Parts: sequence; structure tokens; C-alpha cells
Amino acid sequence: MMAAVKLSFSPAPVHVRTARLVGVAVARRAGVREDLLDEVRLAIGEACTRAVALHRQYHVPDPVLMEMDDTGSYTVRVIDRAPIEASIGLTALDADQLANESLDEDDLTTGVGFALLAGFVEDLQVRPVPEGIGTEVRMVWPVGR
Repeated sequence: MMAAVKLSFSPAPVHVRTARLVGVAVARRAGVREDLLDEVRLAIGEACTRAVALHRQYHVPDPVLMEMDDTGSYTVRVIDRAPIEASIGLTALDADQLANESLDEDDLTTGVGFALLAGFVEDLQVRPVPEGIGTEVRMVWPVGR
């Protein structure tokens, strides 16, 4: 039985694909149903893209952290180290504000990311990290053991 796998990567878009591949491989090994693996792939990609965008937008050089755990269910945590107000701020914007041309690509990535994640993941939590600065996106899928 696997307990936990941790992956940290520099905040560059090129590393998101690797994180997705690792996340899906670990999900498959953990026993996540085959029909949920696309959802896992999309959700991990979206959460990691959001974290990378925040790091780049706020010039945070620290790595993005992804932790996967199969104790009970398959849990993935993606942790960024951007200021909390940065990652939560855009979730309150309505459609007209999101359509505002003054928002740049990184703003849209972080704001729209929450809406997409909520569509992919039934068990989703977004909260400040318990230690230091940043946000944790926690996603959970059932495993069939």
C-alpha cells in the first residue's frame, strides 16, 4: 500500500503536464475507477496551472507542491505560496467583471480555475495553508478496493 507521494516543481507551465501524468498514474495505482481518470487529469492540470499562474503573477520563486495520498480515498493537495488575497480575490468576480479587458491572462487563469475545478471535482476544498503564506486546493476521489 502506498501512503503518500510528494512532488514539487518550479512554477513553470511546462511542469504542469508532468504533474498531471504523475497524478493520474498514482490515481490508477490507488484504485480510482477508470471512468474518473479523465476528471482527475483535468482537475490536477487545472489546480497546478492555477498555482503556477499565481506564482508567476506574484513573482514567487518557491516550488509548487503537489501531495497525493491514498489512505481511505485518493486525495490530491496542490499548494501555492502566493498571497491568500491573490488566490481568493477573483472567485468573487461576476461574469461582467471576468469579461473586463483589463484582466490579464494570469488573472483569468486563477479566477476561472475555481469554476472549472468545481465542475470537475465533487469533493473540493480551497483554503489557506495551515503554515505560512499560500493556498491549498484539496481534491478527493473514491477508490475501489
